[in-house]
Amino acid sequence: MRGLDEVFTVRFPGRRKHKHYFPVSARDPMLHHVHPTQPAGRTHVVGIDQTLVDIDARVAEDLLARYGLAKGASTVIDGAVASALYDELLSSKRIAREFAGGTVGNTLHNYSVLADDASVLLGVMSEEIRLGTSGYRYLSNTSSRVNLDHLQPVAGPIGRCFALVTPDGERTFAINEGMMNELRPESIPEGVFDDASCLILSAYLLRCKPGAPMPEATLRAVALAKARNIPVILTLGTRFVIAERPEFWRAFIREHVNVVAMNEEEGEALTGASDPLLACDAALEFTDLVLCTAGPTGLYLAGYTDDDVKRETRYPLLPGAIAEFNRYEFSRPVRRRDCAAPVKVYAHIAPYQGGPERITSTNGAGDAALSALLHDMAANRYHRASVPNSSKHVRAFLTYSSMSQVCRYANRVSYEVLLQSAPRLTRALPEREEGLDDEAYWAQ
Repeated sequence: MRGLDEVFTVRFPGRRKHKHYFPVSARDPMLHHVHPTQPAGRTHVVGIDQTLVDIDARVAEDLLARYGLAKGASTVIDGAVASALYDELLSSKRIAREFAGGTVGNTLHNYSVLADDASVLLGVMSEEIRLGTSGYRYLSNTSSRVNLDHLQPVAGPIGRCFALVTPDGERTFAINEGMMNELRPESIPEGVFDDASCLILSAYLLRCKPGAPMPEATLRAVALAKARNIPVILTLGTRFVIAERPEFWRAFIREHVNVVAMNEEEGEALTGASDPLLACDAALEFTDLVLCTAGPTGLYLAGYTDDDVKRETRYPLLPGAIAEFNRYEFSRPVRRRDCAAPVKVYAHIAPYQGGPERITSTNGAGDAALSALLHDMAANRYHRASVPNSSKHVRAFLTYSSMSQVCRYANRVSYEVLLQSAPRLTRALPEREEGLDDEAYWAQ
């Protein structure tokens, strides 16, 4: 007989009426009286970010020289230069696109679009916002389901990242942090962690100029999450940040982090392994679950499960640096400390439909994949609150779906962002994966 959770119409996070990504069919209405619908606890995800806006402009080469910018490089500029540059680009109508950025902000926005549910962003925002400027763009390009009520007001601009494209196609970056690192510890409210399903951070938060309060605020948020047994997720941001202090990051992850999101370059900087699968395997020495995007190679997920709940795949076994590494990809991940007999499990998926024919930018693809993982983790917490005695919760699993299925979902969401020219989702996905029938779904 099928488990009762299979016939329970799961209302996953959000108000959307259709089943969206998780199709749970009420196959036998006669069983409804056995397991009536009951109200579930609210859930949301919490993230801290450096609030910034990405500004994409088409410029002549003489502009680079006038502002002292090295062509093809990234240059940190002060506030006066940033303001003058922005005003010139705005008045001359050189700005092609301007959209909210920040890896955590992107991820929270995408989560709220996917789940149609609340997320909470902690950071700063300009107290005075002029129509059409960076602060205005940030607010207007963020989902209304992202709760911005707890942003700390600051007397100045948020961060700005200028991508200046010259006629030859070369991209030159000018970065001004503004007030984005001025988040104070006292601006981290305890209450937002009470019903949270996870806390997401970026490595950038701990790499600030001396005296900035952001690192201290980040550590306070981590302490509040850990005190409530809330999983902490760290996205590595860029390989340069990790390569500066790999030992520091290994120690930080080992002490505080349950889930690491990275690409293959960041994985190599953290572990020394250039092969993404081996990098995932090495990272499991520091954390419980690893999501690694590897460009044209696809996407990897690595974690632990308990030996007595591991599940073998029904797909072909894959070759790799670890032979037949996907053997237990139908398993669901568990924190290592919660396993009586921990077993490493891995999953992989190639780019969805081979990837888009034309990619304007890869910016935000990794954030999109992570948002899918957040959605599945939040769905797991929601279902556990709704059906606490379900067979889906015989262990303290981190996700609702198998590692294989999470890979499919993350891959699909990443593809959707690659189709766009902006790093944030503009629409929700279809209800389910193409070609995925109910039996295939429940087999996982």
